[in-house]
Amino acid sequence: MKTQRFGPDLLRGSLDLMVLSILAGGSTYGYELQQRLRDASTNLVQIQAGTLYPLLHRLETDGLIRSRWESSTGRKRKWYDLTAAGKRRLTTQTQEWDRYVACIQSVLAPVRAALPEPA
Repeated sequence: MKTQRFGPDLLRGSLDLMVLSILAGGSTYGYELQQRLRDASTNLVQIQAGTLYPLLHRLETDGLIRSRWESSTGRKRKWYDLTAAGKRRLTTQTQEWDRYVACIQSVLAPVRAALPEPA
């Protein structure tokens, strides 16, 4: 059975949180960030460069991340780091997301109870 990825509407509201979460694990560059996100989500989230780089640019403009050019890997790459403001936003969004998930689970509880048992 093939695992189905999340739809774009669901991802749109949570990509900032996911990217900030990956950056909380340390500095990274774009391609590595894509891989870390894919690995952390067990292949359910595969963000394309055309989505990732504008998002990173916006997060940097908002002061949540900072970037620097470095060639320590033998190739010049733009590395991204979480700022103090980014850490605060990550904490706030994580708490908000946890409340949201609990709310959705509560709303869906009667639906789950009525679903047939898996075969």
